Amino acid sequence: MSYSIVWFKRDLRLHDHTALDYAARQGLPVLCLYVVEPAVWAQPDAANQHYQFLLESLRELYAELRRRGGHLHVLTGDIPAVFDRLYASAPFTAIYAHEETGNDVTYRRDRAVSRWCRAQGVTWREFPQFGVVRRLQSRDLWQANWNAHTALPCLPPPPLTFALLPWADALPPTPQALGLALHDPPHRQRGGRPLGLSALHGFLTERSGQYRGGISSPLSAPTACSRLSPYLAYGCLSLREVVQATRQQVASLPPTAGRQKQGLTAFISRLYWHCHFIQKLESEPELEYRNLHRGYDGLREHAWDQAHFEALTMGRTGWPMVDACVAMLHDTGWLNFRMRAMLVSVAAYPLWLDWRPVGQWLARQFLDYEPGIHWSQMQMQSGTTGINTPRIYNPLKQAVDHDPQGHFVRAWLPAMRQVPDSWLSQPWRMPPEVQARCGVRVGEDIAVPLVDLAEATREAKSRLFALRAQPEVRSAKAAIVEKHGSRARPLKPRRKPPPDSGQLALEF
Repeated sequence: MSYSIVWFKRDLRLHDHTALDYAARQGLPVLCLYVVEPAVWAQPDAANQHYQFLLESLRELYAELRRRGGHLHVLTGDIPAVFDRLYASAPFTAIYAHEETGNDVTYRRDRAVSRWCRAQGVTWREFPQFGVVRRLQSRDLWQANWNAHTALPCLPPPPLTFALLPWADALPPTPQALGLALHDPPHRQRGGRPLGLSALHGFLTERSGQYRGGISSPLSAPTACSRLSPYLAYGCLSLREVVQATRQQVASLPPTAGRQKQGLTAFISRLYWHCHFIQKLESEPELEYRNLHRGYDGLREHAWDQAHFEALTMGRTGWPMVDACVAMLHDTGWLNFRMRAMLVSVAAYPLWLDWRPVGQWLARQFLDYEPGIHWSQMQMQSGTTGINTPRIYNPLKQAVDHDPQGHFVRAWLPAMRQVPDSWLSQPWRMPPEVQARCGVRVGEDIAVPLVDLAEATREAKSRLFALRAQPEVRSAKAAIVEKHGSRARPLKPRRKPPPDSGQLALEF
């Protein structure tokens, strides 16, 4: 008897799963499949924490399928080879999956699957998972498409007849076998749909009251943000169910819950920008590895400073707010968006580092790494899109604005706990007698900045703006705006210009 395959990728759920629902309605048995692909995990943006979150999510998906009388087959190998083996053992008629806007290796893999299916005469059909349009011709109708996508009814898990493989699955490979570094942040979020639903419920009913005004500071953001980003990135929750649950919660709140309503409304707008940025990579896959505006080629690529990069990645820049953020990332795999933007800005301007290797390092640090958002933001914050106003974050000012008493810095940098308040923002300037009194050695316990912040930032801005002013660079902006610029229209007229959309994209 023939059967079809539902190939799970970053859509690890049964609820609101369009590919699974469509396969069930075709009337054939369905084989539920996930493939661990060594080539994907060998990429420089992959980390053990991603793999562990994936395995946790797969275990929950496996258990849910078992409760419904089915089975999740987890195989390992390159996709065409896996399909070859399956087809030789028991030919199938179709493969159904969600579209994935991933990194370059997954983009090439999906094209290889398309070629394989054509050669075998197997139906290959993909379905949108986000409000992202494949083969988008124009941005003009994009907002209407996003609204239509999120308004469709959420699909319940469909009744299925399950197909099973004629052999037993092997255990998934270990991180060592995949070549992954073994570090796994001890306090990261854990994977799986039940934990995703718990985070969603807690945010909608309680934590969303902190959202407005709470998501910028690294002190308040861990609870003020929704913390749904990894569950959306791995598809434990669907974008549509999160949007609809949020709208329902807004509608159910009494008039007295104005602050919570404002927070949830702002959260919906960020879900919109989430898809807006993923669309950029969908429309231009080269965004992952080359400047969006080619006029910026060569700006930083040939000026690499390994000492600057190591200081950043080891949390030894000497700027306390920066180093505390790196320490938090190592421990939790998460950081609020303003602090992420600050890290990229510090790397791009005073440290003058190229966005590509910095982006690969940060991709490994972020549990919620979403390639479309990540690479769009890396270029936006580094000033290489050519269409966005450069946002250059001063880490000393960020500390004053978002950690004025030094609670965040002292929590993550033990050496700073004895530093007097008056030296908190620039501890490298402490006189020797103050160092001795508080038991801190500048240059050992606390790093000395490798560059003068003001001078290095000034020089970086001079280089960038000199390039932006060149006629050929300015003239190329129009085509980029036409292809990637937002056409978003607010529901109500604004008295002030809307906040920069880049500051909205990852503040979940």
